[in-house]
Amino acid sequence: MAVVTAPKQDRSRATRQRLLEAAVACLAERGWAGSTVAVVAERAGVSRGAAQHHFPTREDLFTAAVEYVAEERSQALRALPTDDRAQTVAALVGLFTGPLFRAALQLWVAASNEEQLRARVTELEARVGRESHRIAVELLGADESRPGVRETVQGLLDMARGLGLATLLTDDTTRRDRVVAQWSRLIDEALAED
Repeated sequence: MAVVTAPKQDRSRATRQRLLEAAVACLAERGWAGSTVAVVAERAGVSRGAAQHHFPTREDLFTAAVEYVAEERSQALRALPTDDRAQTVAALVGLFTGPLFRAALQLWVAASNEEQLRARVTELEARVGRESHRIAVELLGADESRPGVRETVQGLLDMARGLGLATLLTDDTTRRDRVVAQWSRLIDEALAED
């Protein structure tokens, strides 16, 4: 019996993953209003019933999707070499300029207007924010016991979020690259041992 169960569990995990990836893509492309369970299920190539088996509510699906992709991104960040701060700063900014940020932003906007979503997204954002900060500190080799270092790292993440917002409307690559290069220099100076 266990031999039969394993492939079924594998199929279930694969279906769940397709739904999560499709949900993020739909949020990024269509926004909250255009991202229904039916639209996500169609994009993932599964039935609406299969989607609701994995995620009973729309809120369950989309918060799980953003959390899933945030974890995937965190794993990718953890794999970065830590010997090149400029590369690290660029990768951290990349967190806020891709489809995950676009999807998360749609979820945040929806949560600001939908009470049943607000508590879940607020908790998710706090957790993802703490994890992003922790990874940034680790990758940058920052000593937060030194005055101003914690705020410098958080300032980098806040600046990256602002660049991500600017990217939503226009391709701001040239200016963003210059800003990221400058922030890399500032980070190097701020984190240099006295």
